[in-house]
Amino acid sequence: MIRVRGIGRRVGLLTALAALLAVGTWLGQAQAQTNNTGGAVLATRAVGGVIIDQSGVIRSASRQDLQELAKTWQQFHRDLPEELRRPSASLAISLKSLDAELARSMREGTPLPEEVCFLGGLTRIDYVLVYPDKQDIIIVGPAEPWRLHEKGYPVGTQTGKPIMLLDDLVVALRAAFQPQRTVISCSIDPTAEGIQRLNAFVRARRGNVDPVAFARALEETIGPQVVTLTGVPESTHFARVLVAADFRMKQISMGAEPAPVPGLPSFVSLVASSGFRPNNMMPRWWLAPDYEPLARDEAGLTWKFQKAAVKTMAEADLYNSQGERVKTEEAAPIYRKWAELMTTRYEELSKADPVFGQVRNCMDLATLGALIAQERLLEKAQLSLPALLGEDVVATAKLTPARHVSPTAVFARIRGGTMFVTGGVQINAWEIVSKQVNRPELAAARASLPVPSGSWFAN
Repeated sequence: MIRVRGIGRRVGLLTALAALLAVGTWLGQAQAQTNNTGGAVLATRAVGGVIIDQSGVIRSASRQDLQELAKTWQQFHRDLPEELRRPSASLAISLKSLDAELARSMREGTPLPEEVCFLGGLTRIDYVLVYPDKQDIIIVGPAEPWRLHEKGYPVGTQTGKPIMLLDDLVVALRAAFQPQRTVISCSIDPTAEGIQRLNAFVRARRGNVDPVAFARALEETIGPQVVTLTGVPESTHFARVLVAADFRMKQISMGAEPAPVPGLPSFVSLVASSGFRPNNMMPRWWLAPDYEPLARDEAGLTWKFQKAAVKTMAEADLYNSQGERVKTEEAAPIYRKWAELMTTRYEELSKADPVFGQVRNCMDLATLGALIAQERLLEKAQLSLPALLGEDVVATAKLTPARHVSPTAVFARIRGGTMFVTGGVQINAWEIVSKQVNRPELAAARASLPVPSGSWFAN
């Protein structure tokens, strides 16, 4: 069991183990406190591949960081309820009952179970079911018990896929119900001032120079890269998943760290083996959803997420003399080649480095939120979700925002020159839910799926 932190009338979703593991993929410093009755404050590093320190600078996690998280897991992890100790092809979660569970914890100041924080071990969303007669919306997908991955993230014991988090679900739902519809995105890019300094430095270059010293000087000249986030609060775990995945993609592409799976060379080694050096040395790679149209029944009460994957896209940046990115151009074939390799290996990569799988989870959750909002499913179900949607009622994890990335992670020496990479993650959930296809056979599928009764989940 995990204590729920009271803040006046607000209740933090994630404390102790939950807070640590929710941000275990990349976070720097996290604090968790028990409820108002006087529990001890737990302050520790929550890590899992990437650390974000108190000044917002991102770096790779150390072995000691990961060991600290493993100790915390051993201290707080508890046995799961009998119903969740075996994998399930179809775990159904009632949003109505989940909302009531949060409200109860807030009202009583009682512990919030670990299985609630981890949504019963859900690893993806397959169906969204609307029940007007029950005044409920139910999400259905595969689930399994979880363990701590060596990178510091809860993953399924059977498949190794990252577990979905209640905190991310809340962030996704609230983002979808904001007055202004926005695309959720993360980008790590140089500053305009850094590009100006870089251009001046290159123009001032005279004669032969040591290539290693020159590359180091370029890194110092361009300075730290800036993190930009849209669509979700920058202090949320959801946002930091995007930042961590972008950071790790840049590390892998530039050869700062090797890919943890075979068949995904760094872009630097790919260029070296090809014998080709692109003219534009500023590639832009970004992760985006690769979803088929959502299947639906005629009444719009049964929805199925069909193919839901992640693809890597490629362009090349062009900057003006003021250091501003003025446009992008079609990427050179070798840029597209690396993007294709990243896409091909993504599923395998998601298990070896769970932050990439968590990005896909966030895409599912963002799509769920956009679907409920656009199709007015709350109105169809005559359902209200005051705890899940009420920011003044339940608080999500508040984490140090990611601000900067060292140029070391985005720079590389390549065939007698230097290059740096930009890009990030982009989730246009509104575009995903706008593409739909009618499937009459969904009625039969709906009848075969579990429906929670007397609990927030059923399998």
